[in-house]
Amino acid sequence: MTFSKERPFLLVGAGKMGGAMLSGWMADGIDPASVLVLDPFLSAEVSNLLTKHGIRHVTDVPEEMTAGIVLVAIKPQMMDEVLPSLAPVIDQETLVLSVAAGTPVSKFQSAFGDIPVARCMPNTPAMVKRGITAVFPNQKVSEEQKSTVTHLLTAVGKVVWLTSEDQIDLVTGVSGSGPAYVFYLAEALREAGKAAGLPDALAEELAIATVCGAGELMHQSGEDPAILRQNVTSPNGTTAAALDILMASGGLQPVMTDAVAAAVKRARELAG
Repeated sequence: MTFSKERPFLLVGAGKMGGAMLSGWMADGIDPASVLVLDPFLSAEVSNLLTKHGIRHVTDVPEEMTAGIVLVAIKPQMMDEVLPSLAPVIDQETLVLSVAAGTPVSKFQSAFGDIPVARCMPNTPAMVKRGITAVFPNQKVSEEQKSTVTHLLTAVGKVVWLTSEDQIDLVTGVSGSGPAYVFYLAEALREAGKAAGLPDALAEELAIATVCGAGELMHQSGEDPAILRQNVTSPNGTTAAALDILMASGGLQPVMTDAVAAAVKRARELAG
């Protein structure tokens, strides 16, 4: 591990994503004494988690301390204010991780110098330990540090490593924003059920259970989604009739392609 009680893991910002990761680390057996949370505004849920595990909490950057890892989990618009204040706890061996969208590695290097930095793009299913996090490391990140990052992020789901920073924006369009697309699919399926004549509550229950169940089937089976689709599609049956609409030239695929492209474009705009 690249952090310890003497050189702690400093979590800067314990909001929804930071809190989810913290919960995952505690469930994974990370030593609470090696973790320090910096956040002036804690939710009741996170505050209870800190109390339960005896995790140290501060509202200002501590003096005379050097962190082994600093995870920056704050909003991008707060970076200019927060990053300079973190400089005293960072040295050449500190690994800086960021889960902030639109904040390039160069931003952290400008604030802290030529140190190990890794950008992470998690998604909201991390809150139920079913997320996927893409990570881009700069050249200063060692193999030991990569191993530590993989171990930490696996506590909230899968981890994939990227070969270029440009891929972060592409990941944002697919998996970062992707949960919202799936939630909207459930909404659309619910509304279609209501339009077909189902009572509102029943249409919602069926739509949510179907999306959740199909996702879990993909997760557990490990099969290609196309194979799973084919397995439940009888020739000339009801599913085939529906897929004739969804898979038409103006159906779901071109709409999804345009949606992801729009998300990628916006991610690049935010990154400047």
